[in-house]
Amino acid sequence: MRVYLHQSSVDFIFTQNKEDFIVDEIPSREFAGRGKYLIARVQKQEMTTWDMVAVFARYLGIEANEIGYAGLKDKHATTTQYLSFDARYIAALKNFRHKNIKITDMKKDTKSIRMGDLAGNRFGINIHDVDNIKAGRIEKAAHKIQKEGLANYFGYQRFGKEQDALIQAKEMLAGERFVKDPKVKNFLVSVYQSHLFNEWLKKRVQLSQNGKFKLFAGDVFMTMTPEEKLFTPKEVPLQDFLAHKVTPTGLLPGRGAFRARGDAREIEKEFDDEYLPYKGFRRAAIVWPEDFSLKLHAKEKKAHLRFTLPKGAYATSLIEAFKGEEITPATSTDNKNRTSF
Repeated sequence: MRVYLHQSSVDFIFTQNKEDFIVDEIPSREFAGRGKYLIARVQKQEMTTWDMVAVFARYLGIEANEIGYAGLKDKHATTTQYLSFDARYIAALKNFRHKNIKITDMKKDTKSIRMGDLAGNRFGINIHDVDNIKAGRIEKAAHKIQKEGLANYFGYQRFGKEQDALIQAKEMLAGERFVKDPKVKNFLVSVYQSHLFNEWLKKRVQLSQNGKFKLFAGDVFMTMTPEEKLFTPKEVPLQDFLAHKVTPTGLLPGRGAFRARGDAREIEKEFDDEYLPYKGFRRAAIVWPEDFSLKLHAKEKKAHLRFTLPKGAYATSLIEAFKGEEITPATSTDNKNRTSF
């Protein structure tokens, strides 16, 4: 079970579906309006980004890897994101029709879109069984989290139903499962790395007190800028952390990854796989939601939450922080009889 920085415990109903979970991708740059690439703003419902890309690939008669995208978006949601194509497909894409996919805008650019080419995501989420008291408690928790930060766990979506993706990842890395598709192989590696990161983050939250994430000598920090530069300072940059200019990072183990030092490394070692023959990374441990708002629909006992998170952060981690308990696929899937956690 996960642990959270803030001791919030509000009982409400959350289900992830196309009406109650809306995501809009924020691009990392302005598009030029000219160039050899076509940037399409695309809305999808009830399908993964990979499924959507496969639909476009079949329609255009091209390989899926010829289509660029910045991030993977949730299946059970209404999501908007940007895809890049060769500009010669503009006429074909103007005639594209699909029941779950809609192209809302197209613009040329000089560069294709690559993984990570986004600034963040805007979310619009409905939660149910909410009254005035619960809404007030959520707003109070949101105020604290916007100030002190949110533990940046990977969401349950990362690991599949019953954590089957994590099971497959461990089997593949143990040599018990053969995976031919390089995209699937890379995804499973990232699932394993994400699991180790989550376990490390849980440990660090347990070592923190009073809702404030504890920093250690030797932590690797990341600048909260588009460049996301990593550095290990001689002294803990507490003031910059409190000003949301930098954030500590956790390890996604693998070759070439920047390891922590000193006291921070002693904690990190427990969650490091130093023999993993894949590229490693670091990930922000703490993020700060922005532009939070709550609108209560009292008659419907529904609250509409709006907020922005940086790229890679999961909206469900913020929902979990409000509830004070972990979300699973079983508790988040929409059905005729919504079940409270």
